[in-house]
Amino acid sequence: MGAEIRKTRPAVVVSSDGMGRLPIKLVAPITEWKDAFDESAWLVRLDPDPDNGLRKKSAIDVLQMRGMDLQRFMTRLGSLPQDVMDEIAAAIAIVVEYR
Repeated sequence: MGAEIRKTRPAVVVSSDGMGRLPIKLVAPITEWKDAFDESAWLVRLDPDPDNGLRKKSAIDVLQMRGMDLQRFMTRLGSLPQDVMDEIAAAIAIVVEYR
């Protein structure tokens, strides 16, 4: 929309279903993994598998989280196991300096 990039990007929904009354979810975008990301605490590596629906090594970028209206969601690719969601929560804690 507007000046935004004109392509579909996968994302991980990080907000709880019970949060808020608005049709908005907090999401973290997914981008292609690069070895240079190894030292970046805000990027969580995600390897493709049948459960997550990805086709290539990827990174969840919690530094670029944002609220998105449900109308922007197109297709559910898959789901993530609890240990990956825990890694995402830990990366968010690092970004916001939560102790």
